[in-house]
Amino acid sequence: MPKQLYEQKNDKIRTAFLELKKNRPERLKKRLNLSWSNWGFGMEPLEVSAKRLQKAGIAFIELHGNHYGPDLGYRAGETLEILGSCGIRAAGVCGMFSKDNDLSSSRAIDRQAAIDYLKREIEFVSAVGGSYLLVVPGAVGRPQKYDDMELERSAETLRSVADLFVKHGVQAAIEPIRSAETSYVHTIADAQAYIRAVDHPGVQHINGDVYHMQAEESHIGEALMAAGEQLLNLHMADSNRCALGDGSLDLDTVIMALYLLGFNRDGRYVTPEPLGPGGDPYPAMHGRPDPAQLDRMVMQTASYFRERESILIG
Repeated sequence: MPKQLYEQKNDKIRTAFLELKKNRPERLKKRLNLSWSNWGFGMEPLEVSAKRLQKAGIAFIELHGNHYGPDLGYRAGETLEILGSCGIRAAGVCGMFSKDNDLSSSRAIDRQAAIDYLKREIEFVSAVGGSYLLVVPGAVGRPQKYDDMELERSAETLRSVADLFVKHGVQAAIEPIRSAETSYVHTIADAQAYIRAVDHPGVQHINGDVYHMQAEESHIGEALMAAGEQLLNLHMADSNRCALGDGSLDLDTVIMALYLLGFNRDGRYVTPEPLGPGGDPYPAMHGRPDPAQLDRMVMQTASYFRERESILIG
């Protein structure tokens, strides 16, 4: 029986991975850097979150970009002290973009809020030793477009602060989001087009997210390969946006594609972000978490990922 098209694409990646494993085994020695995006933990104290990640053997964290105003959000010194006590390093920061700080907004006051927010977060990323800031070109939770000038406005607004990325040594990672949550930039190709539109050396990278990719890409593995060197970080969740192993995601193909990209090196991160099923997950970041549920989600995700990785590496 002929294989389905997606199976043929899987086989192409598997064949290339097996050739790499046979001919260049040294490229598989270092394991992928496992991180975690903590904004889905809601209002939980950072110390509690860090201890949970430490227990699961996760050495990096993507911090919630919670500097919504000059008096809000994590303080760099305290953050470094908490993370250091648990042997965890900041990989980067997950920028949060809503209607209130929308780079593409038709309201200038909202674009100014996005600029001010970016300035605060870029400085914070640098202060805690992170390497990237995740940027969403349009508001999450707003799937209806304003007009046909969204991309142009967003690119112009981001370009106005892009020098700060270079100044502080922080990389902007553009994240494509599924069309149910944002009005544009839904695929890796869309993110690459947006990066070209910004046209600035400080904005050159991509943050992938396999949950969104399941809805928008024809094949996740192919899309990862197309992202190439621009791929800086990859958000992970299973097909139902829950813990890895709870759904039907083809995790093996994702892992093999990442090794083919040489993603198992410093400055590249695999970052689980299971937020649960549903539409807009943003309310979760201001909610009260269930510690037992978070413990299970983190432990299962970390152990399942490492298990599949070990099976593939041998």
